[in-house]
Amino acid sequence: MSQPAATTEVADAELIRRSWQEPEAFAAVFDRHAPQLHRYAARRLGPDAAEDVVSETFLAAFQHRRRYDPEYANARPWLYGIASNVIGKRRRDELSRYRAYVRGGVDPAEITGGLVEDSVSTLTVNRPLVAALAGLKAGDRDVLLLVAWVGLSYEEVARALDIPVGTVRSRLNRARKKARQALEDTWEDGLDG
Repeated sequence: MSQPAATTEVADAELIRRSWQEPEAFAAVFDRHAPQLHRYAARRLGPDAAEDVVSETFLAAFQHRRRYDPEYANARPWLYGIASNVIGKRRRDELSRYRAYVRGGVDPAEITGGLVEDSVSTLTVNRPLVAALAGLKAGDRDVLLLVAWVGLSYEEVARALDIPVGTVRSRLNRARKKARQALEDTWEDGLDG
């Protein structure tokens, strides 16, 4: 009986290196990471802007692919760093989106057809969190969302944002405190009301 062929995935670093001579090799990096980057950008800026963010991210990545440090096999943190910079150019859009959510409640892109009760309880928690996100400094928000939504490690966030790991820890701590305080304030207001 023959053994099944082993499947080995080529590391992003190798694909990026190959793309120096064979630009089409970069398409595999796009295929591998674009869907997750799109979800992240859509959560931050909405589905309409997400397409542009992904396009701009990969255009910048392709243009600067010779600068990629091949010591890191996985390009995921590098790509999220670029995406964070692209999103950073749209800070006003992001903040407007958060404020609109806090004022109006439900983000139309997130309606899934659940029960009204589910939406109401979700809003009870999400409005204060979204308000806290809107009140964070941009760097603190980037760190919090890269850890919470993307699942990057502290080291990966540091690499993505080109900051020391200690800065990641302090920004994350500040952001968590603010979010926690927003939830506590909401909870206390609910008990008083």
